Amino acid sequence: MFTGTTAVEDRSEMNVCFLMTKPELEEEFSKAVKDAGIIGIKGHRSVGGFRASLYNALPIESVEVMTKVMREFAMKTA
Repeated sequence: MFTGTTAVEDRSEMNVCFLMTKPELEEEFSKAVKDAGIIGIKGHRSVGGFRASLYNALPIESVEVMTKVMREFAMKTA
């Protein structure tokens, strides 16, 4: 459902960039994320997809919300 855009050895610890394996679901996923209160995860203009930033002030609970939304969306649309 979700796939990284960067080689494993080059991945950032601060930014999680990913594409959807079914691009036709991007709009629906964007709505699910927004409904969960997550904002600003639109991907890079030349790569597309999504980019979640995990800066210092971000509490672990925010990461947990994001991963929960991703898991639930994957189960719902599988």
